[in-house]
Amino acid sequence: KRMGRITTRRPVTRIRGDGHTVRRPDTLAVEEPLEIRVGGRSLVVTMRTPGHDVELAAGFLVSEGVLTGADDLLTARYCAGADADGANSYNVLDLALAPHVAPPAPELARSFTTTSACGVCGKDSIDAIGTRSSFGVADDPLTVTATMLLRLPDRLRDHQNVFDKTGGLHAAALFDGATGEPVVVREDVGRHNAVDKVVGWALTQGLLPLRGHILQVSGRASFELVQKAVMAGIPMLSAVSAPSSLAADLADESGLTLLGFVRGDSLVAYTREDRIDGAAPV
Repeated sequence: KRMGRITTRRPVTRIRGDGHTVRRPDTLAVEEPLEIRVGGRSLVVTMRTPGHDVELAAGFLVSEGVLTGADDLLTARYCAGADADGANSYNVLDLALAPHVAPPAPELARSFTTTSACGVCGKDSIDAIGTRSSFGVADDPLTVTATMLLRLPDRLRDHQNVFDKTGGLHAAALFDGATGEPVVVREDVGRHNAVDKVVGWALTQGLLPLRGHILQVSGRASFELVQKAVMAGIPMLSAVSAPSSLAADLADESGLTLLGFVRGDSLVAYTREDRIDGAAPV
């Protein structure tokens, strides 16, 4: 198996309503487990698309309040994990934190496999995010035009190389709020993983907090995605589909601008529409 393999081919049968069948090869997005360890201790197993694993692990630790800066992470290395042929599976990653970083709390360790539906919920969780985040977004002076925002989904789509081959991946992109230019784009089978990869990249580049930036995601906006944006200091989250009620609650509590249904010639602002030029406060 090749390290970082993100697509695979397999034979499929395409069947039409009139009974006509065609057998042909098809391209699928690879999904494999990644075990994240910190200091040799297992922390979490997540299903992900291989590639940018260090960013994924780093972004996850940002969202959990463990990492806040590039100097918090010393090293990341793959552990030996043999597959059926005796080769390294590259599915176990061990991170070493700097001495000044407190290790993850024992209760953070998750013995189950995380999915896009995984995460905490409820008012207590919203309060916890507010007290745990090292970066505030409520006072971020970012202002943008609706015209710029409506261009972001297409610009994100232009960078979805694997989606074009498989139709099966989510994507997340970080945009510069001043220029509307993409800073980094990542894809994954899980939208939360795509966001972690974006945030992890930013951590390794020394860019946290991400003031003045916009996080654009494919699909919907969940509580977990708002949490990840707030923990990274991102003041605006834009989604092409709907947010959940808890996502809107957390965005409201945190002072993050949450946008949904960003498509065509309109968008819906759920919180802090004052960051959009010309949008009158309700």
